[in-house]
This record gives sequence, C-alpha cells and structure tokens, in this order.
Amino acid sequence: MRIAFFGLPLAGLLLAGDGHDIVAAALCRPGCPGERRLRKRLGDSRVSVKPNVTTKAFRESLASKEPDLLVSWFWTTRLPPALVALAPMGAFGVHPSLLPRHRGPDPYFAAIDAGDEVTGVSAHRLDEEYDTGAILGARTLAIDPSWNAWTLAKRLDRPSLALLRDTARAFADGHPPTPIAQDEAHATLAPAPTDDDLEIDWSLPADVIARRVRAASPSPGAFTYFGDVAVTLTRVAIAHDFPRALVPGEAAVVLRGDAEVAVVRAADGALALLAGTVEDAGDDTTRDVSAREIAGMVGRFRASPET
Repeated sequence: MRIAFFGLPLAGLLLAGDGHDIVAAALCRPGCPGERRLRKRLGDSRVSVKPNVTTKAFRESLASKEPDLLVSWFWTTRLPPALVALAPMGAFGVHPSLLPRHRGPDPYFAAIDAGDEVTGVSAHRLDEEYDTGAILGARTLAIDPSWNAWTLAKRLDRPSLALLRDTARAFADGHPPTPIAQDEAHATLAPAPTDDDLEIDWSLPADVIARRVRAASPSPGAFTYFGDVAVTLTRVAIAHDFPRALVPGEAAVVLRGDAEVAVVRAADGALALLAGTVEDAGDDTTRDVSAREIAGMVGRFRASPET
C-alpha cells in the first residue's frame, strides 16, 4: 500500500518496515530521532520537514506520488480536506486519549488533572475539525497514580504505535476498520494549560492540587510563590502532619524523618513540597531545587501573594 506519512519519523520507519511503500514523509519538526534513518531508507526526495501543506505546490507534488492512504502520527497542524481527498482510502491518525474524551493538544495533562483512572489511544478518521473523525479502533491503559504527564506520554507510545500499524495493515489487507461516529455528548477538550491553570490555587483540596502538579510535570509545571520567587513544583505529597493553625495558602517548615520539608495548607489538608525548579536571577535558565532548598525559602507566610 502506498502511504503518505505525516508526523514523527519513528512511526514512518515502522510503517516502512511493515512493507508499506512510504511515497512521502512530512516530518513535524527538524532533528527528530529517526530522521536520519528515515532519509536513508526512503531517500531525501521523499522526506520533507515542516512543509506548508496548504500550498498548491505541495498538493500537486503529493498528487503526483499517488498515495492510497494518508497516515498521521503526532502531526501538529490540520491536514486540509483537499489533501486528504488525494488518497482513495482517505486519512487516519492516532490520538493519545480515548476519544471523544480529551480532544486537543494536551490530553496527558487533561487525563491526570481530571483524575481519570484509565486513558488510552484512539485511531480515527481525519476530519475538518481536530480529533472529531469517526473512531477506527482504540487501546486502553490504566493510569498509575504516581505518573506525571511525561511518564504517561511515554507509556502511551507503545500502544499508539501498535494501533497505528494494526490500522494501516487492515487498510492494506482490504478490510479497513468499521468507522464509529464519536458521541458528542461525551466530548471534552484538552487545550494547553494557561498560566491561570498552572498557578496553584491553595483553596482547592490537596488531592486536586497534587494531581495538577503531576499533570503539569515536568513541563510547563504548576507553580506557586514564596515572597516574590516563583517555584515550579515537580513533586509533592499529601502531608499528614502539619500545623493545624495554618490557613489555605500558608506555609510552614516541618520535620519529615530527619529532614526539614515545607508544607502548605490546602482546603482540606496540606502538601509537602518535595522537588521543583526556580529561575536563576538575571537569565532565563532554571535550576532544580530540593525539598531542603524549598524549605529554606519558607518562613511562615502565604505561599502565593494576596490579590
């Protein structure tokens, strides 16, 4: 089967290894792992990096290669309908959530932040709107409560690639999966979190804040203030021993084992601050800070400035 591929090189290499003829491979960014191997396998003439897929020139070039199917894996812009129409079998992609839940660019953050116990990946037809096309297949994955967003993303890579290959194989065998329309009543969105989402609201329950920290870790990170210093928290834990006189947003230093640890009161408990990052003064670099260093920043004042 002749495939026009869009996305990260690893998936293109796997599809080629499965025996598909990759007539064109458009990569979503330069310098991706696997780009050199993909160029060696396909030849430079079939590989492009961040092409403008909306142009007539790109459309005509792709049409000349006569793809049977368009396949997307982490391609970051919409493929125009006129491009999809070039392939007799249409186009599909794989999204890292169980659609229609968590449509959008950051389903990892959304799944952890929402407290989902299970997520997964969905193969779907490419439609005019992002992540709305009919479902062609899915794989599920239980979310370990210790995972952060990066861990979840890596754990979803294997089932995502397996589903991509299985779906492409079904098309090639002449038995494409039966499309199932998404149920709009169950659709949720997963936009990239804003600074308002990421600045910790200590009036929320402790478990909600802990999920927000995991969902945003390691990047872009949920943050709070100690005085005028913004600390991005990358690891926290529910604190069972803390001064009960604290009010939400107020911090103190307590002993945890043999070490001093900062705790901050939330609505219904407190969180121990175990690791984070801070910006170095005078430049845009960041450095890691330990629980001990965070404790050293804390006197006994509100963790976030009053508004």
